[in-house]
Amino acid sequence: MNENKTVIDREGGLSRSLTSRQLTMIGIGGAIGTGLFMGSGIAIGYAGPGVILSYIIAAFIAVIMMFSLSEMAVVHPTAGSFGTYAEMYLNPWAGFLIRYTYWAAQVIAIGGEAVAVGLYMQYWFPSIPVWLWTLGFGIALVLVNSRSVSNFGQIEYWFAMIKVVAIVLFIVFGVSLLFGIGHSHSVGFHHYTDQHGFLPNGFKGVWMAVLMAIFSFYGVEIVAVTAGESKDPKKAIPKAMKSMVLRLFLFYILSLGIIVAVIPWMQAGAHEVSGSPFVKVFESSGVRYAAGIMNFVILTAALSSMNTNLYLTSRMLFSLSRGDYAPKSFGKLSKNGTPVTAIFISSAGVLIATVLSMYYPDTFNKLFGISIFGGILVWLMILISHLRFRKTVHLHYNEPLPVKAPLFPFLQWIGILLLSGILVTMAFSPDWNSAWKIGVPWVILVSIGYWIQKRRKSILYKHNSNNKSAL
Repeated sequence: MNENKTVIDREGGLSRSLTSRQLTMIGIGGAIGTGLFMGSGIAIGYAGPGVILSYIIAAFIAVIMMFSLSEMAVVHPTAGSFGTYAEMYLNPWAGFLIRYTYWAAQVIAIGGEAVAVGLYMQYWFPSIPVWLWTLGFGIALVLVNSRSVSNFGQIEYWFAMIKVVAIVLFIVFGVSLLFGIGHSHSVGFHHYTDQHGFLPNGFKGVWMAVLMAIFSFYGVEIVAVTAGESKDPKKAIPKAMKSMVLRLFLFYILSLGIIVAVIPWMQAGAHEVSGSPFVKVFESSGVRYAAGIMNFVILTAALSSMNTNLYLTSRMLFSLSRGDYAPKSFGKLSKNGTPVTAIFISSAGVLIATVLSMYYPDTFNKLFGISIFGGILVWLMILISHLRFRKTVHLHYNEPLPVKAPLFPFLQWIGILLLSGILVTMAFSPDWNSAWKIGVPWVILVSIGYWIQKRRKSILYKHNSNNKSAL
């Protein structure tokens, strides 16, 4: 009990100033980004109209993970979140692995978002190289994150609001096209079956699209991380989680359903990211300036995701530092309660993406493949930690659980099986196996790092004990 309390207390000092309203929008902002606006094109290329099923499966997995994480976050509201829970309920190695893996995966995700920003800007400025936009916007967002968390929350709230309003308007516009409201004719739903049926690539295509779809929901766990800076986590976290689940599910499923209904899936889909299917819908409808406006919205979405991911990575690094798993300077806070050093270190993904985008045209795909491996591994550890949490939480938490995940442990085991299946599929897919080639050595490297760190701590402890005995 005392040991677990110490693990939580060591991460104090962060400013608790985020409201429930901000938590909800930050969660949506973290999840609605390039995974939906750009990655959906790759998913459509795999599954055709069946991509709707792919996103339903991915949403189902995300909901299981979110309710498990919400249950633990309400009991232990801390910046280290799932990394801290893995340390408390599994073992210190698991906490070390999950935090460093998540940090690395999100740093890479920041790089992927940064590359996407450059691609969006080429819609208006095709002659300016991607890397220049990547670097410029990256520096700007580092400065935003370096300010107080309340400012971050407010900025991210409006970033997310732009995305939500845009998606709602996109859905309304799409429905008007489908049913001919205000237009000379209705598009209807014939595109669902025109080109080789609803499942042109069979269930295999649907399952492959889940790999891209799952990344679209990667980032929803930010609500649990913000628990360490929430004004009232016991009320704010459950409310934010439930609201976010409903909105994300509707936004994703309805948007994808409209895209594959309005334009042929072969036109909307792609095996490499070259443009957004959302923009293609407006271009095909001939609405003047609409495509440019939507491209601006999508640009905002990518910047928003970069912003929240930078927040996430800095808090993970802060947590590692406070646990003596990273240099102590990473755990230092500014006068506004912001881990500035951790933010600057976590912005490395922008520099990596800038260099890669200059020399490798498929940078976006590779970066996201690697990031998905890390994300799925983290989600797996969250579910496993939750199984252990339920068995032992009563030892140091005497009150009834404020939030309880439904159908426990049945849904948790279903989630573990589905995520494991995705990891296995990635290993045998030419498009995604690069994630394994980097992911597995990474896990081994981090494990070696943990062993070295543990041995160093043991030697230091013995040295201090001997000095005390001599006195």
